[in-house]
Amino acid sequence: MRNATAVTNAITLARPTLVDRVQTRTLATDVILVMGGTALVAALAQIAVPLWPVPVTGQTLAVLIVGASLGAARGAASLALYAIVGGLGLPVFSDAESGWSIIAGPTGGYIIGFVLAAAIVGWAAERQWDRGWLKAAVTFIGGSLVVFAVGLPWLAMSLGQLGLPNDLGAVLASGFVPFIIGGLIKAGIAAALMPALWRAAEARRADEA
Repeated sequence: MRNATAVTNAITLARPTLVDRVQTRTLATDVILVMGGTALVAALAQIAVPLWPVPVTGQTLAVLIVGASLGAARGAASLALYAIVGGLGLPVFSDAESGWSIIAGPTGGYIIGFVLAAAIVGWAAERQWDRGWLKAAVTFIGGSLVVFAVGLPWLAMSLGQLGLPNDLGAVLASGFVPFIIGGLIKAGIAAALMPALWRAAEARRADEA
């Protein structure tokens, strides 16, 4: 048990995320942070512009922030928890929706993509790609594209099952093109926010030293 704790602490010190700079990492804090990340995504999911079949929401911004702040494992766990509790009936999805039918429907691939995006953004953040604006922008745009990489094929399949056009043009028109500007804005917000939070965290540590 001591060896496992030592390995965890060594990894945390070698590749700290933002939250590891402001508090000591323990199993209890990890659980709280994972749940907090889920709550943040659920909250920003309610900020939405209703479009069909895929609404514009604040979820992706939350996914990027959670992944970068918590790292790969905790970020992915937080978004997996989000999908599970939403599927089980908590109204955490966009427009306070819930249920496995949402995950099985047109937007389900985006929700699954959130898990992978949080893991990839978290992996990059563990390697300090969230600390400077340019690298952070690349990281967060990449994370946003990961969501579409999973969501678009899922959307195509769902539209086909509904008897609706699901060719490449139709899928891009309904599930990608309307979100390009919003996605870039959200990636830009995250790319500006995370380096600023890192500077604040480092300044706080310097003051305490």
